[in-house]
Amino acid sequence: MKISRTALLLTAASLVFAAPLATTATSAQMKEQTVTVGGAPMYPSKNIIQNAINSKDHTTLVAAVKAAGLVETLQGPGPFTVFAPTNDAFAKLPAGTVEHLLEPSMKSKLVGVLTYHVVPGRLSAKDMMEAAKNNGGKAEFKTVEGDKIWVESKGGILTIWDAKGNTSKITIQNVFQSNGVIHVIDTVLLPG
Repeated sequence: MKISRTALLLTAASLVFAAPLATTATSAQMKEQTVTVGGAPMYPSKNIIQNAINSKDHTTLVAAVKAAGLVETLQGPGPFTVFAPTNDAFAKLPAGTVEHLLEPSMKSKLVGVLTYHVVPGRLSAKDMMEAAKNNGGKAEFKTVEGDKIWVESKGGILTIWDAKGNTSKITIQNVFQSNGVIHVIDTVLLPG
């Protein structure tokens, strides 16, 4: 089979011109590399609220954020690091606790519990692991609520200690958002 010189030149030229387009598409896809949480993709170009409302595992958290009046704050520029308890994490609380916290008269307590799950800044799992390593295995972070949490790193697993001495494991790390990062946790954190 004979291939003409013109056909070869056209094929080579098309590859040369297509390569930059393929690189651009790959760069755009990398920027939107998603993590699936609660059955839904979490997009880095969306803010914390825009993503959280799509997670089937965070319906209790989203309802609490709405009841506390924190939607606008968490849609703001941040950056925020949010430790997001799942519905199962809320279910571990004593019976009636969530319903009680969602009552209008409990709004300030609810705000306190929720803002205890937020640290100013954008802390990746690597940032927390390095901070823990540099501080003897456990790093201290001040929450938006004002109290502290401690993050321990062992074998690539991050465990959070709350002010009451309870622990929560980060089950999904580094869910990057346009205004911060979410780390999914398996237990609700409680301030002192």
